[in-house]
Amino acid sequence: MSDLVVTTSGTVRGVTAEKVCVYKGIPYGAPPVVGHNRFQPPRPVEPWEGVRDALEFGPTAPKAPYSAPLDRFIPEVEIPGDDILNLNVWAPSSGAGLPVMVFLHGGAFANGSSSVGGYDGSAFARDGVVLVSVNYRLGTDGFLYLGDGDHANLGLQDQVAALRWVQDNIAAFGGDPAQVTVFGESAGAMSIGMLLAMPSARGLFHRAILQSGAMQLTLSVQGARRIAENLAERLGVEPTRAALATVPMEQLVLAGQQLRSAISANPDPAVWGEAALNMVPFEPVIDGQIIPGPPMEHLDPTVDILVGTNTDEFDLYLVPTGALGVIDENLLTVAVGRYGVNAAGTIAAYRASRPNASPGQLLSAIQTDWFFRIPAIRLAESANPAWVYEFAWRPSTFDGRLGACHAAELPFVFDTLADKGFHPLLGTDLPQRLADTVHQAWISFATTGNPGWSPYTRESRTTMIFNTASATTNDPRATERELWTGHR
Repeated sequence: MSDLVVTTSGTVRGVTAEKVCVYKGIPYGAPPVVGHNRFQPPRPVEPWEGVRDALEFGPTAPKAPYSAPLDRFIPEVEIPGDDILNLNVWAPSSGAGLPVMVFLHGGAFANGSSSVGGYDGSAFARDGVVLVSVNYRLGTDGFLYLGDGDHANLGLQDQVAALRWVQDNIAAFGGDPAQVTVFGESAGAMSIGMLLAMPSARGLFHRAILQSGAMQLTLSVQGARRIAENLAERLGVEPTRAALATVPMEQLVLAGQQLRSAISANPDPAVWGEAALNMVPFEPVIDGQIIPGPPMEHLDPTVDILVGTNTDEFDLYLVPTGALGVIDENLLTVAVGRYGVNAAGTIAAYRASRPNASPGQLLSAIQTDWFFRIPAIRLAESANPAWVYEFAWRPSTFDGRLGACHAAELPFVFDTLADKGFHPLLGTDLPQRLADTVHQAWISFATTGNPGWSPYTRESRTTMIFNTASATTNDPRATERELWTGHR
């Protein structure tokens, strides 16, 4: 493949090294954070003449830093500029009709970008896949709901625009637009859960991999309006697009960060609605149009699904912060009671299989199931076919107290163990054998529709456990799964 590729908007120049062609910062939508495009659905790119260099990552969506101490452990990149609707392509230097994988980054709908070093797509291109990674609007600009029709869920609309770009252009990079797998982690996976239910996304992808996220993180119209009104009140403006567009971006980002802190400090449902339970103020809204109704009721039945979680997801939020050792029996009981289950019975059931666990460790296990594992299982139960995995490898960091936490699978999926971005969290002794196994499963699923083990059914509940020695098991921790019957 030539370093020059003609897209529907103009010609881009990439660079080729070691049989991988890389094109960075290609715009798929007009700049959405300035002028008449502000708080509007994504609009087409203005075509350019001549050759546009695609040699550097494009601007990232405005965002506040991760809160301490996670800012030291989750890699983040900030690149200034207005042209934030951009994507990157890694492609084999030869070949046509190749499978395509489109990656949506995580970050609680308020952080993250596609330019993190650990998301380098070279290993996918090395193995015969065209890899696309996408930037989309975050926080207030991406997910603030103000009650006006097709202006809801702008960050998700950005993702749809990127997928349309893939349909129109990926053949020029050697990819097959009829063989597109979208995959994402955390908020990226939850975005895919919404895309599976959005009429505008139908036919734009054919397989989906959801890592540590499913269809669970949504707001009602009423809950989303509460968030918007509270934000506007903090800023001293009316809760309208016109008024909020006059607020400087730095001030708006700061107010959004303060809003998240306020919810954490006082998680009162009467004030915050659903966000009081999940602590995420800017998230997809069931608006009745872009997302027509409860996502599970609108699931696209034509898409093959691979979905999974990490064994100890919530360790990311409890171990580095030191909260794991502070939680006592009273705090454990209060926290679990908020999930609508019998707190005493649930805690006793989890303790039965973890007799030596501290209250903090029990809370991590219960929160992991409530927020991540059970929603993934609900999706797998509803999809046909679906495959399920659990990532169980534990790093040696934090004196061995950190389990298979949220985000731990990412460098293994991308086979980017040498990248230093995740080393503060996971250490440097990352098993290449595990990366080979996980990465190949993703490649296999994108290429054949099967990751290498049997599908998940209500009868078998086959689950691949990824670890230094990976193997399938049936219905792991069944007793704990059954506790959540009727929930989530």
